[in-house]
Amino acid sequence: MSKKTVLTGITTTGTPHLGNYLGAIKPCIEASNNNDVNSFFFLADYHALIKCHDPERVAKSSREIAATWLAMGLDTDKATFYRQSDIPEIPELTWILTCMTSKGLMNRAHAYKGAVDANQEAGKTELDDGITMGLFSYPMLMAADILMFNADIVPVGKDQIQHIEMTRDIASRYNHTYGKLFHMPSAQVDEETQLVPGLDGRKMSKSYDNTLPLFCAPDEMYKLIKQIKTDIKQPGEPKDPDSSNVFQLYNYFADEQQSQQMRDKFVEGIAWGDAKKELFELVDSKLAKPREEYNRLMNDLGHVESVLLKGAEKARQSSAALMDEVRKASGIRPLTFVPEKTEQKVKKEKSSEQQLKAEQGRKRGILMQLKSVLAEVADSDDSQQAAKVLLAQKEAALDKLKNKAKEKAINELDVLKEELAQYL
Repeated sequence: MSKKTVLTGITTTGTPHLGNYLGAIKPCIEASNNNDVNSFFFLADYHALIKCHDPERVAKSSREIAATWLAMGLDTDKATFYRQSDIPEIPELTWILTCMTSKGLMNRAHAYKGAVDANQEAGKTELDDGITMGLFSYPMLMAADILMFNADIVPVGKDQIQHIEMTRDIASRYNHTYGKLFHMPSAQVDEETQLVPGLDGRKMSKSYDNTLPLFCAPDEMYKLIKQIKTDIKQPGEPKDPDSSNVFQLYNYFADEQQSQQMRDKFVEGIAWGDAKKELFELVDSKLAKPREEYNRLMNDLGHVESVLLKGAEKARQSSAALMDEVRKASGIRPLTFVPEKTEQKVKKEKSSEQQLKAEQGRKRGILMQLKSVLAEVADSDDSQQAAKVLLAQKEAALDKLKNKAKEKAINELDVLKEELAQYL
């Protein structure tokens, strides 16, 4: 059984936080150790440019994310870890896919529709105000990311399922037009994934400014943990662990025994300050060694760069070969190139006998459709005049028809002339 290819992109617009680690980094690294899959992870720095026009932020985020995944134990001998902008075939494929994608499909993209709706609600007359072509067309870049390596599985959140469906539509249209080169990817949505709460209880997100940076200094981490929103229950009052953000975060890092002990303390009325202190101590103990490695890597960015370039070289073994096939299939070829399909078509050409049978079959089909009008001519008192009128009507109708409809009408007229010749 061939290995499945799993692909994950990480947008380089922010500093990795606990939510990123628990929701994506940790499960992805664990999954990459499965010998039955080929794992591809990439820094989506081209995607970052869609919404972030701060070059220092994009560059800083790229450094931090690369160092974070390596510090957390990603084995780059098993997984392919690269930077999107180091794969020149991706923007090239994006353009070819753009030429295959209908604007109507992009009009239905959630991000674009959301931006248009926001402009409408704000009373703006120009509904595309502030919307760049990057935002409008980024599902095509995402499709290129996926199809470039013929990914079978793409782990995504529910809000990203539409993009996988769009990728399938785009791939299907290309395959139908030029030949089957792309696989049909499937979205992998973990229904059991829980939202990691931020400092204010909402989903931890840089958009809400409520994150706990993964590798900040211990003092800063403790200071932020103290800011986690809690209720007003006093020390000694029983507290509900299942509705507590402090307990939820603790539970993500605790083993079964630690979790039960903390649950008991909540029921017994642990003070919020003590609960937050225990949360800090547990998180800090789990992140101490990775933090040390992260800091080492951030002071040796030359090594991190070399790892990414090595990953890009490994990735391009696949992308360059597939892109060569895509170019040739699309007609972008050396002048001396002769496609194999030409020979196949010669072999499949119909013999004279087969062509005659096909023509006879086509004629029988047309006669079936004309059966009633031919009968009317035959039954007419003046069949000659009826035949002339019918042919005149059919010829007059040709001027109003186009393309396939006109071609069909011409074929019918030819058959009519043959059948009505006996009356003329």
